[in-house]
This record gives sequence, C-alpha cells and structure tokens, in this order.
Amino acid sequence: MTSEKIERIKAAFERDQREDRPAVAPGDIPWRYEAITPEWMTHLLCKDHPEAHVVAVSLDAEDSGTSNRRRVFVEYDEAGQRLGLPGSVFCKATVDLRNRLLLSTSGVMSETTFYNKIRPQLSIEAPEAYLATYDPESYASIVMLKDMGGQVTFCNHHTQMTIERVQDQMRTLATLHGHFYRSSQLDGELAHMFRYDDRFAALDRDHDFKGMCIAGLSAAAEVAPARLMAREAEVWPATVKASDLHGKLPLTITHGDVHLKNWYITNDGRMGLSDWQVTSKGHWSRDVAYTISTALTVEQRRAWEQDLLRYYLDAFAAAGGEVVPFDEAWLYYRQQLLTTLAWWTMTLTPLGDVPDMQPRDITLEFIHRIATAMDDLDALDALT
Repeated sequence: MTSEKIERIKAAFERDQREDRPAVAPGDIPWRYEAITPEWMTHLLCKDHPEAHVVAVSLDAEDSGTSNRRRVFVEYDEAGQRLGLPGSVFCKATVDLRNRLLLSTSGVMSETTFYNKIRPQLSIEAPEAYLATYDPESYASIVMLKDMGGQVTFCNHHTQMTIERVQDQMRTLATLHGHFYRSSQLDGELAHMFRYDDRFAALDRDHDFKGMCIAGLSAAAEVAPARLMAREAEVWPATVKASDLHGKLPLTITHGDVHLKNWYITNDGRMGLSDWQVTSKGHWSRDVAYTISTALTVEQRRAWEQDLLRYYLDAFAAAGGEVVPFDEAWLYYRQQLLTTLAWWTMTLTPLGDVPDMQPRDITLEFIHRIATAMDDLDALDALT
C-alpha cells in the first residue's frame, strides 16, 4: 500500500470522526454502528413493503477481529410487525482505522463482490446479504447479512467432525471451484478480483507478512514438530515459492480462509461456509489443503485425507472442473500446506497496524494441525 493511500484513508477516517454523520439515505455507508438510523434500515429491510417502517434500532455487544462485527436489533411499526420482517441482522464493517487499512488491500472489495456477484450464482450453504458495499476512498464498508442466530452452530477447534461433515465441506468447495473454473467471468465481470498470489505479495509489501510469519513460527515452536522446526529457516522461502507456484496454476474463485471457525452446521446438519472477505482468484488446491488440515484432528487427517482428496476431485469434475490425476492433486495439496500455515503464523504474532484476529488457543491448535501435516507429508520437499 502506498503512503499516499494510507494517508488518504487516515484523512477520511478523521473526517468521519469529525463530522459524525448519521446514515440516512440509501447510498450512505455508516462509518460506525452508532450512525445507523431507523430511516436507513427502513430503506434496506422494508424496500419491498413501503407500508412498513423501522422505528428503532439497537446494538448487540461489539466483536472485532479482521473486521468489526455486530448484531443490530430492529423494531418496526405495526405494519412491519404484521409482515414478520426480520428482527435482527448481522453486520461486518470497517469501523476502526486499522481494519480499514488491513482490508483496503482487497478485503472489503472481495467480500462485497462475493455477495453481489458470486453468491447469487451458487447453490451452496452460505450466508445471504441484504447489503454489501464500501467506499473506495475511505474504505468504510458494511456487509449486512441475514441473521442466522438459532439456526446454525458455528464451528471451532472443539467441534467433533465426522467423515460425512468433511465430505460436505468438500462438496461445497467443489461446487464453488467447479462453477468458476477457467470461467470467462474471471477476465470479465470478476476481472477486478485479486489473485491469491497478488494478495500474498501485497500483505508482505504493506504489512510485513514475512516478519509476522517468521515470528509466529518461532513463537509456536512448542506445538510444531521438532523435525519441522529443525528446518525453520527454510519455511518462509518455501512459502514464497509455494505462493508463486500457486499463481501459475489454472484459476477459479477461491474462499481463501476456510479454517474451521468459518464453517457452521445448520440445524438440519449441513455444513455452511461464511466470512468471504479474502475471496480471490486462485487454484482450488489451497482451499482443499486448508480445509482438511484445520478441520480435522491429526489422527483424523492421517486416516482420511487421501480419500477426501479423491472425493473432492470427483465432485470438482462433476461441478464443471476437470479431471485431475490424483498424484498431481496430491502434490498441489502438499505444496499449499505452506501457504496455509502462513495465514496462522501471521495470526499468532500480528505486527504494526494488523489487528489481533483470533484467540491464542485456537491459533496454536491450527498451527499444530497444519505444521504436523507439513511434517507428515514432507511439504518442504514438495517444491523441488
């Protein structure tokens, strides 16, 4: 990110603080949650019912990480109550300056594009949005989602995964990847989307990705295999090479951050995928390696990973992808474990303006799972 862009975002943030304008008109973007008004919510939630109006809004507790998340509660007039309009929505926004700076590298553009352009084309279990928008000058943004509270259970590192649940994850990824594989949309209406390898380079250029990853691996030595740590100095150069190799492979649309916390289980048992803010053009192999290595315990992965990869490959071909020989896919899978680990060593030791994104216990568990997979599969030797 250029210093000019950083200063522009900072100046816009200071202007927003100074003016503290409420969001009232349909095109307004609330710069903070307290700027949301009943009038603005009426435009969004009552647009198909002009007789109804929002009369009050209130906010749930704050929850921040990569983005600033909050549930917004809504009260209606009599007409709105009679229609049974939604009583709450779930929002993701860039309220804090450091979130604007971090996500300006493409995060807000990626998620708004997902909900406006990509999500409508897919028959998968994923959130649906009332609104997804951002200001390319200030990087104020908001994604307003249908509230799934009470309808789904979000996963974490304690979630008991079964082979059926992971197969459902593989089907979801295959549907996404197969639909957009080598699609003309990638050079058309989705041409503005970042490539994964470009995002990798931007993170290093703008936020010292290298420094965070090196520090994070060192800090995680207690949970990483000793054999891997003995080759610690090789990990970052190999990660750069894995990203470069990834960038030379055929493109599709990828989620990019498919760790287990971004998956949920519906009340009828389906696996759903949320948090699309690093969606990008890339190769399918990274999403698959990332999902399997974080969703499963070490023992489960060792027992199931080859069968799961074969399951994915069949589903990918059926969804519009191509037939990929297993040995070729297995090599890609091993290589992209390196880029997967980088996402979590960075998370363990954020530097500079990068926010603290995840609790330490889940971060260490995911590093343990990914690093053990790298050691088991000799990932460092898969790049020659």
